[in-house]
Amino acid sequence: MFDFDRLTIDDVSRFYGRRRALSHVSLTLQTGQLVALLGPNGAGKSTLLGLLATLVRPSVGSIRYGDKDAREAASALRGQIGFLSHDLQLYSELSARENLEFFAGLYGLDDPPGRATRALDRAGLSPRADDVVDGYSRGMRQRLALERTLLHDPRMVLLDEPFTGLDEASARTLADRLRGLKAQGRIVLLATHDLDIADGLVDRSVMLRNGRMIELDGVGGSLRERYRAALAQAGSPVA
Repeated sequence: MFDFDRLTIDDVSRFYGRRRALSHVSLTLQTGQLVALLGPNGAGKSTLLGLLATLVRPSVGSIRYGDKDAREAASALRGQIGFLSHDLQLYSELSARENLEFFAGLYGLDDPPGRATRALDRAGLSPRADDVVDGYSRGMRQRLALERTLLHDPRMVLLDEPFTGLDEASARTLADRLRGLKAQGRIVLLATHDLDIADGLVDRSVMLRNGRMIELDGVGGSLRERYRAALAQAGSPVA
């Protein structure tokens, strides 16, 4: 059973042909941390999440999970990563219960029906468990997709814009779930444009701008104000 208590990104760059998506990025994350990953569209956030999820390899530099890189940890590492991307990876023609049981089987987990039932309870979806996902609201699909991401109890959780399209109640529910993951000792990296939600939720905030990493100062105004100041200082258009 492979496990790790820290993630170390050391001088990582990623190229796509002649385009540099990430440039000399370094960052260390610890268990029990909830970190916001900010930046304008095209800044490299999704690329970084893909690298950490082992879906893409760095062109230069290294990423270590504890004291091992992805090749050393091999397939055991993926059992410790949960990744919620823009694509929620749900089968709309299946029910919520069927989706969760299917993915529990893919993960090779014991008792898929029991795990699905517990996940549906956590998501507040038990009354609609046997309805097809195609009839779900955006918030319901998002909650289901998050529980699909967490079925295998990963050490690290990577989230790409999970608050997009959520109403206020759904956003509060998701924020509470993320606080619970932090309390459980997970490493949570949250890429988001929802600065008002992230403010007060996260422990740290980092920003990518043109593929380069900037750590935002933890004092001196709201997260939105600090983000705008960092963009202005970096010479980017203020969002």
